Amino acid sequence: MRDVKEGGIMGKWRRRAVAALIAPVLILAVAWCAGALWFDGPASRWQAGLLAAGFLLACLAIAAGLRPPRRAAFAVAFAVLFVAAWWIRIPPSNDRDWQRDVALLPTAELSGSRLTVHNVRNFDYRSETDYIERWETRSYDLDALQGIDIFLCYWGPTLIAHTIVSWEFADGSRLAASIETRKEAGESYSAVRGFFRQFEIYYVLADERDVVRLRTNHRGERVFLYRMKATPTQARALLLEYVAEINGLARRPRWYNALTNSCTTAIRHHAQRIQAANPWDWRILANGLADRMSYERGSIDTSLPFEELRRRSEVTERARAAGQAPDFSRRIRVGLPGKGNRP
Repeated sequence: MRDVKEGGIMGKWRRRAVAALIAPVLILAVAWCAGALWFDGPASRWQAGLLAAGFLLACLAIAAGLRPPRRAAFAVAFAVLFVAAWWIRIPPSNDRDWQRDVALLPTAELSGSRLTVHNVRNFDYRSETDYIERWETRSYDLDALQGIDIFLCYWGPTLIAHTIVSWEFADGSRLAASIETRKEAGESYSAVRGFFRQFEIYYVLADERDVVRLRTNHRGERVFLYRMKATPTQARALLLEYVAEINGLARRPRWYNALTNSCTTAIRHHAQRIQAANPWDWRILANGLADRMSYERGSIDTSLPFEELRRRSEVTERARAAGQAPDFSRRIRVGLPGKGNRP
């Protein structure tokens, strides 16, 4: 009798423990579904709001009225899966009324070691929204690749940054790649909307005078530049991996997602595909700390204490002073640590 009683008590506590684990997950899932219906549902805000509110109320009614609780949890989970199945099937598109700075898709073609890139962006900015458009075709010799640099751009909270990768060639030329959202005319970025199917992903291939100077001179961002300890072979593999993705996006667009397919998580996906060591770290999401993570891994210069390296790696003022100078990339690298550490 005592064993039965103890077993009953233990079973009761196990059920409570399972419920305590499942309940927060279901609550978050229901909240996400309501957000998906609101952001990605009908274009009419009234209809989308009614749909999202109706879903929330239906899930609350099920949770409150259906017994036993296990049955209610299964019913709510089924409703969540139904919304998720609809959401996954929302198709991205390359055919929208795009903002001018993301209007053209880059593509590239390889002939031997010669990489020809179309629609390299090299805008001359008078302000963030006032610029002279220049879309260029440029050619690069992959045998002359020397390495990779990475920019971290901060616009506010220091836990989050925007990352830009740039390839360096022996003749001093550079090709920068910035993974961004492809916004429609009149549309602006929202961190919350970035978790839903609101933006297609877009790879800006650009001159550094475009993507870096835009952020330092016109958006008021702080920018840090670090030289990566990547070999020319690794740099080439990563660039060709980017090219494959970019050409693929021209044929078949994909969604941006602030958690799974963003400026930093996408870089990690590319590194994994070329089998570069890039184990998971929570700072991949809190990417404002990516420089400290790279320092600890030995991926950037470690001859200086980290705080000194970071201080000397800020290029904000140098970029502002360089302006539209033809040797912009050289000027922002004057005194930059790490050049001698490249293989």
